[in-house]
Amino acid sequence: MWQSSVKREPLFNVPPVITILLGLFVIVHVGRTWLLTAAQNQYFLDLFAFIPARYDNTLLLGDILPGGWPAEVWTFFSYSLIHATWLHLGVNAIWFLPFGTAIARRFGPARFLAFFAVTAAAGAMLHLFTHAGDTGAVIGASAAISGTMAGAMRFAFQRGGPLSPRREIASNPYRVPALPLLFVLTDPRVLGFIIVWFGINFLFGAGFTSLSGGQPVAWQAHIGGFLAGLMLFSWFDPPDVAQDHGVAAAPH
Repeated sequence: MWQSSVKREPLFNVPPVITILLGLFVIVHVGRTWLLTAAQNQYFLDLFAFIPARYDNTLLLGDILPGGWPAEVWTFFSYSLIHATWLHLGVNAIWFLPFGTAIARRFGPARFLAFFAVTAAAGAMLHLFTHAGDTGAVIGASAAISGTMAGAMRFAFQRGGPLSPRREIASNPYRVPALPLLFVLTDPRVLGFIIVWFGINFLFGAGFTSLSGGQPVAWQAHIGGFLAGLMLFSWFDPPDVAQDHGVAAAPH
């Protein structure tokens, strides 16, 4: 009987950094919804959610929101740790587990956390660009999770990758050479995934569905995180990523 020499990851072997972030999502949500009063919860959101009006000096709200200028910095990241409902958190967790795991196994914890932060900030930045002066609060990890989905597309469909039909050629499917950015749109599987992903988010934008307690979905933030994950992937990809299986890395 032929036996593959592929080194496969256990099905439920989630990297610790993913488990810690998911645990942090739950802790924040439990603390906000079960331990805080309505007034305290509103203050918490004013302090840590991403609110475009915070950056508009012509609005009174930008002056009365708590946190001062430091909050103008940390809310680009802190909003990604807060969720509107258990459903919102649960759906994000479902997507975060496979795609976050793929990126974390490739990058390692430090690079992964930096990637998560940058894609979260990119999502907030695009939302700010499209909603300048808006008083609505943006919360949720969806932008950063969208970044992990885009980043995974750079290698998951590659020969020997975790979504490749020929995984047996790679000793570690999460560390195969990445698809160069210039060739992303030439791979029909990657292109198909991107088209479906953008289609779903445009449905969100049209008000087709919402997972945020009846509030509109900040789909522009999703797109900002996705584009950042797709285009900035190479900044975080370890330079020796292909050495695990002796394949020369493709140019990024």
